[in-house]
Amino acid sequence: MTSTRDGAGTLAGVQPSLRAWLEVSRPMLIGGVPVGDAPPLAVEDPSTGLRIAEVAIAGAEHVDRAVSSARAAFEADDWRWLAASDRGRLIRAAAAVVDRHSDELAQLDAIDAGIPIGLSRELIAAGVGSLEYAAGTAARISGDALAPSGLPGDRFGARVLREPLGVVAMILPWNSPAAMLLDKIGNVLATGNTAVVKPAEQTPLGALRVAELFAGAGLPPGVLNVVPGLGSVAGAALVEHPGVDAISFTGSTVTGKRIAAAAAANLTPVSLELGGKSPALVFPDADLDAAVETVAGNAFLLSGQFCTAPSRVFVHRQVFDEVLAGLCAVAGALVVGPPLDPSTTTGPLISGAQRERVLGLVGSGLLAGARAACGGDAVDGPGHYVAPTVLTGTTREMAVEREEVFGPVLSVTPFDGIDEAVRLANDTPYGLAAGVFTGGLATAERMTRDLQAGNVWINCYNAFDPALPFGGYKQSGRARESGTAAIDRYTQTKTVVTAT
Repeated sequence: MTSTRDGAGTLAGVQPSLRAWLEVSRPMLIGGVPVGDAPPLAVEDPSTGLRIAEVAIAGAEHVDRAVSSARAAFEADDWRWLAASDRGRLIRAAAAVVDRHSDELAQLDAIDAGIPIGLSRELIAAGVGSLEYAAGTAARISGDALAPSGLPGDRFGARVLREPLGVVAMILPWNSPAAMLLDKIGNVLATGNTAVVKPAEQTPLGALRVAELFAGAGLPPGVLNVVPGLGSVAGAALVEHPGVDAISFTGSTVTGKRIAAAAAANLTPVSLELGGKSPALVFPDADLDAAVETVAGNAFLLSGQFCTAPSRVFVHRQVFDEVLAGLCAVAGALVVGPPLDPSTTTGPLISGAQRERVLGLVGSGLLAGARAACGGDAVDGPGHYVAPTVLTGTTREMAVEREEVFGPVLSVTPFDGIDEAVRLANDTPYGLAAGVFTGGLATAERMTRDLQAGNVWINCYNAFDPALPFGGYKQSGRARESGTAAIDRYTQTKTVVTAT
């Protein structure tokens, strides 16, 4: 592992216009109007622990205003009854504006969430692609004309209309703030809904800037509102609000369960994209070099702060030593450093509390008999860094093997046969993703069938596309986002029967 950290000023490499934007306390955006009548919340750079900005923090009254604004915008003629082609053009215009500001947003996510700038640029570009895909979704929404089989066909006609839900509450995580909103908001808007966004309290900046850019692209006031705040205050007020018609949450399983329970009081439908403890399985007939690079590259992506990270690696005993050595070689070559340094491949964790949690899980595993093949400790200096870590000898009883670590930590375990591989992979309450590396078609088909995961990648990993549904099995979530699944997720059907 190489470190380039020198404690240099966080904003030294930030473009001047963004630096000026950060110097002003950022207001909420409600109904297209900046709202700053609230206490400030300091935003920290995780690579130094220093304050880089502050935002107005929403209370329950601000959430109520935002929901009312979204409701008014939803019912306005210039949105709810907007032609699908016009709605698509607005989303496409927003995508073009975001694309012009893509490097600014990439820098903002880098300093706000600690994402290495190269990866941040890729994530923002993917978000633009999601917007462009969603722009076409508006025209793909349609109902059906039916000939009822139980009613006289010459006396009755039947139609099934597909309509938007209304006001969608979007609660976002901290691991890729602007990029995550770009990835999700297009489908919410394309289906004719309006939104109130509550970004993570650690990373509120990206959502605020995205909303400003959307407004500049011509989105009507109130269609997209952003209310930064604490989960226990703004988040709770949003989830419990009777004026919210649907909730989209991305985050931990623990928080997702609390949200689902609170939303049940109003019977508000909830889409949950939750945690993962995803397995990667390496068979002896795989291209081992490619498997090692792919698994390690994705396990340490975003310093392991990624819901689909392949944190449990199961390797056939025949090639176990070779794969373990390869994973440690990749981990050792990673450049740990400040996010705006182009040479950095591994940035910090989001906070000191998250670093201590990760180190605590690793330490408990080592005390229980696991071994650190590489890494296993913090990186000296400012910021919230943990060395990329590969563990062996972990067991199901260890918390580091059982819980989602959300840090640059993976465990490597041998298996002897395909039945054992399936059992080990599925021995988790999570089921978000899985990766299979093999040269055998029969093995690939067997694993595709038997793995309990919403996303299975064969000889690749984290291969996303806005046309593909995304979601998890078991405690990794409920419902699906992206692709045609997003139309089902954010619309409802109305059956109309007419006597002729």
